[in-house]
Amino acid sequence: MSDAVLVLNAGSSSLKYQLVEPDSGDRIATGIVERIGSDDASASHEQGGATHETHGAVADHKAALHTALDLFAEAGTDLRSTRLLAVGHRVVHGGRRFSQPVVLDDDAVAAIDELSSLAPLHNPVNLAGVRAMRDIFPEVPQVAVFDTAFFHDLPAHAATYAIDDEIAQRYDIRRYGFHGTSHEYVSGAAADFLDRPADQLNLIVLHLGNGASASAVRGGRAVDTTMGLTPLEGLVMGTRSGDLDPAIVAYLERVADMDVDAVDTMLNKEAGLKGLCGDNDFRTITARIDDGDERARLAYDVYIHRLRRYIGAYMVDLGRVDAIVFTAGVGENASNVRADALTGLEGFGIAVDPEANTVRSRQARRISPDDAAVAVLVVPTDEELAIARKSAELVRAG
Repeated sequence: MSDAVLVLNAGSSSLKYQLVEPDSGDRIATGIVERIGSDDASASHEQGGATHETHGAVADHKAALHTALDLFAEAGTDLRSTRLLAVGHRVVHGGRRFSQPVVLDDDAVAAIDELSSLAPLHNPVNLAGVRAMRDIFPEVPQVAVFDTAFFHDLPAHAATYAIDDEIAQRYDIRRYGFHGTSHEYVSGAAADFLDRPADQLNLIVLHLGNGASASAVRGGRAVDTTMGLTPLEGLVMGTRSGDLDPAIVAYLERVADMDVDAVDTMLNKEAGLKGLCGDNDFRTITARIDDGDERARLAYDVYIHRLRRYIGAYMVDLGRVDAIVFTAGVGENASNVRADALTGLEGFGIAVDPEANTVRSRQARRISPDDAAVAVLVVPTDEELAIARKSAELVRAG
């Protein structure tokens, strides 16, 4: 157990966790505490093939952690008396400062707090998990792994917005990118699957979940990505709009009497697939399309159109594409999205084998014909394992 890493992902009203052995990749336990801050919170913990649950009041993230520790003890693992190697925290925004994981001392916590203006919905709650864990386990190294780190060194032409440079510098406005831990992990896993060195591969990685992003990866380094200053830019997502004319914000303020907070909420929580058709679950949308629902069909077509646009753009960016890689919930499970995103691209050496595409598996797999010039892969992401390994590596290095 001394080599295990507890990985935490603190959300506004939830706490997800996994206890991972970073070297083997084995999961000792997984769990989630939901509806934090309410009297009807629930917690579920899976370990050793058994599920342990509890319900009741959970006041805050520190109380949520104590709930998780109680469930660990109930399952036979008392973390309060066991030395962990580290606790790895997912932190959304590292700004310009953090390009690598960092051990969380007071200075690092303060710096992440200062970055909350760039990620007001995420960094404060990420830090709630950090502070709670530092209180409970003050002797265990705490490590922050940043969603933005993989994109920290984007080429200047890809990271820079065409706005007044003085304003951009003063307020740290640039394209940061997100889902970086997933994009980096999947890029490496794709190279392993193809049995080729990562530094010799050009990849387009499509992380398609409720949040969605794409990246162009040349030789193991990201050269472009769809998300920007915030996770709102880029692809159409479950509840986020993705790209849009920025004048829409001012227009809605003038004609709809919506203040900036109302527009921001709408674009992040009531837009995307949900805004277009009222649903953001692809299984439901697909069933509605099968029943002839035109709103669902339009939502799907808009989603695919935006996805294809970025695939084409990144083909030009990279010049040569060795593989296109699908990952995350939609990317791993929605065979129709994979097929429709790449249909008609045979002239570029890109094709999907219909039979291989319908296979469901938690293993990395190829869904393109063996003789296709560009490999099309489905590679399950594993951000928790990536965080555990980065945390272990940093702590072991002293």
